[in-house]
Amino acid sequence: MPFIEVKIVEGVLSDDKKHELIAALTNAVVSVGGEGFRPMTRCIIQEIKSGYWGVAGKPLTTENARPPVST
Repeated sequence: MPFIEVKIVEGVLSDDKKHELIAALTNAVVSVGGEGFRPMTRCIIQEIKSGYWGVAGKPLTTENARPPVST
């Protein structure tokens, strides 16, 4: 049974975007393993509190974890 775990800083993705991510990751597994994998695929999104994730020795916050806005 495929199990996908995603960790992301809290507040980076809206609930709608998290649902979209779950669907896209499930579809990626199905594209490789076949449709029989869909009902067995589990996906969990864990949100890490802003400032509790470190990158290169510095805390990662919600503000600096968001991708730049396209214009």
